[in-house]
Amino acid sequence: MGFKKILSQLNVIGHCKKQGLPFRQCPQLLFLIMGIVIMISAVVTYALGTRVAADPQTVLLIVLALTVVLFVITFSITRSLEGLAEANRLKSEFISIVSHQLRSPLSNLKWALEFLMSGRLSKIVGKQAEYLKILKDNTARMGELVSDLLTVSRIEQGRLPLKKAEFSLQDLAKEIISEFELQASTANVAVKLEASENFPKILADRSRIKWVAENFLDNAIRYIKEKGEVVVKIVKKNNSLVFSVKDSGVGIPKEDQKHIFQKFFRSKNVLKYQTQGSGLGLYIAKSIIERSKGKIGFKSQENKGSTFYFTIPIK
Repeated sequence: MGFKKILSQLNVIGHCKKQGLPFRQCPQLLFLIMGIVIMISAVVTYALGTRVAADPQTVLLIVLALTVVLFVITFSITRSLEGLAEANRLKSEFISIVSHQLRSPLSNLKWALEFLMSGRLSKIVGKQAEYLKILKDNTARMGELVSDLLTVSRIEQGRLPLKKAEFSLQDLAKEIISEFELQASTANVAVKLEASENFPKILADRSRIKWVAENFLDNAIRYIKEKGEVVVKIVKKNNSLVFSVKDSGVGIPKEDQKHIFQKFFRSKNVLKYQTQGSGLGLYIAKSIIERSKGKIGFKSQENKGSTFYFTIPIK
């Protein structure tokens, strides 16, 4: 039975498909590589041992014993990694199922609230309108969270589609700034764009890149606690365009910066200000940019603001 389990580890492609992992991240690939390394090491060790030892049979027994021990250790490590990969797959599957199941009741709740607030059923007066607005806002927040969870699930399962097409990054920036005009004005934040009109177009998924840019701008406006300024900038660097959003907000503490792109992570100073958010936005943004063959990063200093940026190759 144990020998059959060891042989099953050699079916690398089958295990990768079952666990929903890329080939290079599959635990069975590690088992296969380590097996090859151990066999080569055994042959080399035996060849060298027979030159210095008087009894070749003793050398052979030692090499065989060492090879078996190393194979058992490798098998045990691979099984442990396989267990972690399976647990991660089940977690992603659970999140995906739950998120899908939540979408339908949330949609029904959204339409019901809009119908009630329209006044077609009865006139909305006084506190009723206030309470219904609170319900509507919280329903919208739950909808955004469900959408983010579904996106994370697709990323982890390698099923996030990218529909690439040519588009102008500066035109996209103008569109986003226009959409955030009311939010910025309400927060007493001035947003300006610094970009040339002569940049070449990029080849990427416009809707996904827009989502990342919106996330950057939304965070920049949200984390400015008093009157401030946000600068959206596009520059050409080598064969890429660099999109950056610089704010004068609360910044990120140095000890938190290494965790900023992790799932569900929120900086402690952001929690202090009770700013809304799920901690999934930057994780999703990083995944989208990396799948678009770009790079993402930031520079920040606490109480002095942050600059988040991403690069996208020119087509």
